[in-house]
Amino acid sequence: MVYPQLNLRDQSSHLLWTIEFTRTRMSLLNPFRSPRCVPNFLYAFMRSGAKVLACLLICSLLTGCLWSAKNQTAGLPAQYRVKTGQLLLLSDFKLKESHPLVDELQMLRAEVNETLELPYQKTPITVYLFEDEATYQKYLAKHHPELPHRRAYFVQQGTEFAVYTFWGEQIQEDLMHEYTHGLLHSNLHGLPLWLDEGLAEYFEVDRKTEGRLHPQYTHQLNRQIAEGWQPDIKRLEQITEFSDLKLADYRESWGWVHFMLHDSPESKQVLLDYLHGFQTENQKWSPSLPLSDSLAKMNPAYKERLQKYLAVLPDEYGEEQHAAR
Repeated sequence: MVYPQLNLRDQSSHLLWTIEFTRTRMSLLNPFRSPRCVPNFLYAFMRSGAKVLACLLICSLLTGCLWSAKNQTAGLPAQYRVKTGQLLLLSDFKLKESHPLVDELQMLRAEVNETLELPYQKTPITVYLFEDEATYQKYLAKHHPELPHRRAYFVQQGTEFAVYTFWGEQIQEDLMHEYTHGLLHSNLHGLPLWLDEGLAEYFEVDRKTEGRLHPQYTHQLNRQIAEGWQPDIKRLEQITEFSDLKLADYRESWGWVHFMLHDSPESKQVLLDYLHGFQTENQKWSPSLPLSDSLAKMNPAYKERLQKYLAVLPDEYGEEQHAAR
């Protein structure tokens, strides 16, 4: 389900982007960063320098019109603002800079950068926080009636990033997930789809949770292992379309990320070395080998190691990890 669409927050141009539909959210990504996001014949136009023509063609085929900047921004939260670090939070209800949610996002930034050994960036990540779901859905229905219901989504336009969501019961989980995307994309360019989502799934879990264990995924992976399930990172590496990424893939991606970060210093270093290969401004270089090859070099039996690792993870929050690991 990858559909070219207009950027929601661009106030100076009519560039087009694509939507990533996840289990509860969606993200808009720049198609010029990834040829897979658009049909081959349109990408040929882009490669030949006719990017504007390609944009107009996509828009006419899939949206039928070009929306004005005024229409795109009308109805967006803007009355109150909180600016701290990379976070720029805009809302129509007052949220103090000292609010626990703001603190959590600030601590998330530090945790992502320190865990993944990434430099602190200054590029703002704008969070448009609607007061309630009704207001949020009203905005989407008016400006983007073709979009399905999602609690939140992440937007990228070049080096500009934004998150759209509303205040609700799962606001912390949603913002932690989408803000992680912003932090990753401000540092890393062209990150594989499965790894981008696996990292966001990992960091969306409350940092105070023992072992950063996901409440659903841990139990489900335990059960799958007991039933003879075989993990397959090479299959995940082949997924390039968001429509092909299923809930089970999010779950497995989380498992691989958790495994690499927690199993051993060697497995964590494999992940870090791979991630750091995407730290480039012009995208002329990225890791030449897939992550699965690096894991195989570290340990030829890495799949079996993952199975053993996941099999002994506790099923619920708060439980101690088994000493047998």
